[in-house]
Amino acid sequence: MLQSESLQDQIERNPVEIAQQDSDPSSEEEEIIGVEKLQKPTSTPVYTIDSDEIRRESADSLAEILRRLPGFAVNDAGFGADIHTGTFYRGASINQSVFLLNGRPIGTNVNIYHGGTDLSSIPTGAIERVELTSGTAATLYGSEAIGGVVNVVTKKGTGIPQFNGFAQLGSFSTSNYRGSYSGALGAVNYLFSYQRFKADNDYFVPVGAANRGPDGRLFNGDSTQDNYYGNLSFDLNDRNSLSLDVSTVTSRRGLLYFGFPLQRDRLDHDTVNVGLTWKAALGRGDDSTLNTTLSFNQDYFSTYGPTQTTFFRRGIVNSRGFNARVEHNWQTSKTNNLRWGVDLQNSLLNGEAFSTLPQLAQFNGGFDRDRFQTALFALNTWQITNSFQAEFGLRQNFTSEFGSYLNPSVGTRWAVSPNLALRGSWVSVHRNPGLDQLYAFDTVHNWLPNPNLKPETGSSWTAGIDVQLSQSFAAQFTYFGSRLNDRIAVQSGQWANIGLVNTNGIEAALRWQIAPQWSTFVNYTYTDARIGSGVEQGLQLSTIPFSVARFGIGYASNGWEVNLFANYFSGARRALFTLASDSSRDFSPAWISFDLGLRIPIARGLGLSVFLENLADHSYEKVNRIYQPGLTYRIGLVSDF
Repeated sequence: MLQSESLQDQIERNPVEIAQQDSDPSSEEEEIIGVEKLQKPTSTPVYTIDSDEIRRESADSLAEILRRLPGFAVNDAGFGADIHTGTFYRGASINQSVFLLNGRPIGTNVNIYHGGTDLSSIPTGAIERVELTSGTAATLYGSEAIGGVVNVVTKKGTGIPQFNGFAQLGSFSTSNYRGSYSGALGAVNYLFSYQRFKADNDYFVPVGAANRGPDGRLFNGDSTQDNYYGNLSFDLNDRNSLSLDVSTVTSRRGLLYFGFPLQRDRLDHDTVNVGLTWKAALGRGDDSTLNTTLSFNQDYFSTYGPTQTTFFRRGIVNSRGFNARVEHNWQTSKTNNLRWGVDLQNSLLNGEAFSTLPQLAQFNGGFDRDRFQTALFALNTWQITNSFQAEFGLRQNFTSEFGSYLNPSVGTRWAVSPNLALRGSWVSVHRNPGLDQLYAFDTVHNWLPNPNLKPETGSSWTAGIDVQLSQSFAAQFTYFGSRLNDRIAVQSGQWANIGLVNTNGIEAALRWQIAPQWSTFVNYTYTDARIGSGVEQGLQLSTIPFSVARFGIGYASNGWEVNLFANYFSGARRALFTLASDSSRDFSPAWISFDLGLRIPIARGLGLSVFLENLADHSYEKVNRIYQPGLTYRIGLVSDF
């Protein structure tokens, strides 16, 4: 985290320090409101990236933010990024982690027609911070958190009205414009923002690259996103407050295919997310808080285009979710905290498939399905001694299709000394098949549904060490693992339970404030995600790299900033959409790249930002024959008035 402040200002309270505090609840962190932030389960590491760090790394999408976090392997972000090229946390796919916006779900669990949580289409302009946790957080936010829980916290307006503007231009017709207006009017705080991102991505790619046009340039890799965001917060009195936020994203882009011949398919993706939260302090003290949230989330995917130049195909999925959540956070005693409540969700999915290919015409038509699910949850945190803490969680789920199931979790933390703490967690996980996997034919990929799919079940665990040698140096080391039965994937053109997958790995995160102006960090993740049964037994899961790493060192003083980053990717098994001459055991080559970020103050409230990516100007294969273009630039102006 490349900031000039002390390390304690950069990260939200170091877990070692938390464990060393006295058990008096007045010394504990009280801001555990779902609409604002996740409560930090101390038995697992918690990573946070704030808006300043997002700006320093010139991140234009949520995908680019997440690749900065330990445990994450984001195969494709930035120039030429496609929607479906692989994002993994601790070996779990994007639909095997829980994604939240201000504490409420935004994931769609859509798997066909290039569906899923499209991280490359979520702009960064309205993001205040991104929080990543795991372990017992699954009790609070969903048993499908096989990997972890990502919470995107958006900005709020306060104080004197202020305008913030940003204008950026870059390589291959990249442009990024955003503006926000925020402030307060009496008891009402407000913020409104708009962001538009556009890139042509028509750069030269080598022979054999995905979607290489006759002129040698990447074809159909353009992308345009428009994002509107608004937030209103109102304090009814000193014990009650309301918050309403609305976010929309409109994305229009071309699609790339792993090693396929030239394709012209397009993707239209529109999202709407609305959330209303009431926060109430119960009783007369501060030891009991009730949060009630109502939300609506919609993801509309439409893909269309010719199959090469011969046939036309179209696919539509429209996912909608109505969610309600009531959570009570109760400090029952000086040494015990209980978070419990209920989640309700009604999911609806409809769409259609159409193809002019005669042999696929029999699957043309629409579908309309829905699912209702609810869950009762409770997570109890017991400070047994000043140095030892235990967490016990239960999540009882009820669904309209798969009945009821119970998922327990446990976590422990022992502060051995003021500078060293040991921690561990175990959680039972359960992910139901998506409605599209059960009932919808995917004309784009020719994937058949399977109404006989079983849920993915198993467990995930962590064990780790937190070290803080001084106020300026902290490190976290974590072993993680999971055992997942009946993992769902495509086999012989149909969704199927492919069997057992065992995952084991190590992640490390180090932060060091070398001097007031100098800071550095190192993140490293090793992931061994092996298929444990079936015809591919013993192979690494496709597109998951064994190793990823990121290093950064930065200088900041009097508004000037210089940040140098190094990135390492060990390569990944291609497997998906391979050429006839390829083996499903082939790995893409490993690569390392260097990036440079600058911020230059021009005048009060006005600054110049410069970001140079891939300083060595060496084009490398990001994943499955999708290439980075070489040295690129982004130059922008930042204003605050």
